[in-house]
Amino acid sequence: MKDYLIRGIDRLGRLRVFAATTTNLVEHARVTHNTSPTATAALGRALTAGVIMGSMMKNEKDILTLKISGDGPIGTILVVSDNKGNVKGVVDHPSADVPSRSDGKLDVGRLVGRNGVVASIMDLGLREPYVGQSSLVSGEIAEDIANLYLVSEQQPSAIALGVLIDKDISCKAAGGYFIQLLPGIDDQDIEKIEERIKASLPISTMIEQGLTPEDIIMELLGDFDIEILNKMDLNYNCNCSRDKIRKVLISLGREEIEDIIEEDGKAEVVCHFCNTKYQFNKEDLAKILVDI
Repeated sequence: MKDYLIRGIDRLGRLRVFAATTTNLVEHARVTHNTSPTATAALGRALTAGVIMGSMMKNEKDILTLKISGDGPIGTILVVSDNKGNVKGVVDHPSADVPSRSDGKLDVGRLVGRNGVVASIMDLGLREPYVGQSSLVSGEIAEDIANLYLVSEQQPSAIALGVLIDKDISCKAAGGYFIQLLPGIDDQDIEKIEERIKASLPISTMIEQGLTPEDIIMELLGDFDIEILNKMDLNYNCNCSRDKIRKVLISLGREEIEDIIEEDGKAEVVCHFCNTKYQFNKEDLAKILVDI
């Protein structure tokens, strides 16, 4: 099944919902970064959250950066997305891992750490980006994102993010949903949603069983009159290029480039998000000096 996201709204204005399957893009990230099983789960949850959050932005050039910095062994998780379904991500220590929990589940909270911050930075083309930030709640990521929305935007949300790892350590199933409560909802409707969420299977299990984003919304919100507003394909997509890397080298300044030419005679720059290597020989570096 292709990765895709759907966005819907209750016709009575009580809530809006986003549901996504992200199995393929999470597996792409796992292969790219050679992540450990628990690191795959952590990065996969963050990628799913980031691509859903990115889809909420209005303009094509808007960029969202999700940064999760805890005190666990994985270090910082960084995810970048746009509103067209493209997402990329990286972690400081992809091989870091921790023992599973007593219930056999991957201990993402311990790997990420429970002390730290989660931040969303939205570049909307204005003079300064919009930054929202809150403390980590559990390191499990879904709870932390829900708290971020509550603290920075006063937006109550029910969020689930899941990654199921196969026996061969590949990603077997991944996805998530955001249910955001709107001012028109009453306590009875909130209780109804809470009961359905408690009674439902984990999001990764639903996806493993073949449920689509549409099925997941019906499973959770079948008692509401949900209108599906749009559907969007999702991809792990890095937009790096030789020209962008060249601009990075230019930003180093003349003295730094001259030192590289004198000491090494060449430069190799690796994109952290996709591991693409860009080679610049002595002649390339000399041309860069002309542009500085």
